Amino acid sequence: MRTDDAGGPGHDGNGTGADAHDLRHHGDAEVRDGGSALTDLAVNVRADTPPVWLRERIAASLGGLAAYPDGRVARAAVAARHGLPVERVLLTAGVAEAFVLLARGLKFRQPVVVHPQFTEPEAALRDAGHAVDRVLLREENGFRLEPGAVPEDADLVVIGNPTNPTSVLHPAASLVELARPGRTLVVDEAFMDAVPGERDALAGRTDVPGLVVLRSLTKTWGLAGLRIGYVLADPGTIVELSRAQPLWPVSTPALAAAEVCMSSRALAEAGHAARRIAADRAHLVAGLREFEPDGLRVMEPADGPFVLVRLPRAPAVRDRLRGLGFAVRRGDTFPGLGEDWLRLAVRDRTTVNGFLQALDRAMTGTRR
Repeated sequence: MRTDDAGGPGHDGNGTGADAHDLRHHGDAEVRDGGSALTDLAVNVRADTPPVWLRERIAASLGGLAAYPDGRVARAAVAARHGLPVERVLLTAGVAEAFVLLARGLKFRQPVVVHPQFTEPEAALRDAGHAVDRVLLREENGFRLEPGAVPEDADLVVIGNPTNPTSVLHPAASLVELARPGRTLVVDEAFMDAVPGERDALAGRTDVPGLVVLRSLTKTWGLAGLRIGYVLADPGTIVELSRAQPLWPVSTPALAAAEVCMSSRALAEAGHAARRIAADRAHLVAGLREFEPDGLRVMEPADGPFVLVRLPRAPAVRDRLRGLGFAVRRGDTFPGLGEDWLRLAVRDRTTVNGFLQALDRAMTGTRR
């Protein structure tokens, strides 16, 4: 369904409706300040990371801090990992910077963001002065992509895959249907390396017109504090985006991390982690299904390192969970969702079991 930001049909000509959602709210807000002691199911960064070998490689890079960063080796490593020429790779200070570069470095007449999804791309577009149309995917369709819902006149389309917060993995063929000559198709694959085999990935594709793929090293490797990601696109787009970057945008330690995370050892470990996440997610979903008689609904199938649930009195349940030692992500800041939604990061079985016990207490307490 195509909407303006107030929820009605049509085109949002002035971009003012964003006030209905806090597009700048992110999961880390749940664990800042007094939330630092909580068990974190609000942030989607893999627990117990970065691994020792990655920390050691980053630490070893600190001896080179007197020199300006040189990204050529890391850029070549990313290109080789995806079977692309280096001219199709741009290293960024996380995917968040990539959204800003797209918003400021390219010109669009009719940008469209497919929601519910990570809100930073829309926030970046609005900050750059763009009026943004939203396409809201439907709960009754499992928040799955309906390519025909995207207006033909859109010259920018942004979608996540797998999508945060719905955990939907859209078929690659459906995404390719969105491509058009003269349209930029941005696919945020920040969580794709958490999908076993990275099925339905578009990274590395060069046959899709206008395709821009974004990747992050934050989630799998626990590098949110280091800020490292990259853009894969045609060489002309890479040049335009690089012109919008400041000099030396990626630090030497981040470049070291990018290089080693492209190694065969790292890719094998990421593949193992993806399979473990899938097993832990299945355990979490099975436990959540036990609450269906109480009105809880789990969005399935889920393919990301998180699940989206809808439940009665979700704000009160979230508050009670905090009192019981668990932080979860509120859903009402995502366009297309309301206050009865929560996002839960996948954790190990011991943590999940403790969470499910706390959820039982929290839901029981809100029924009184």
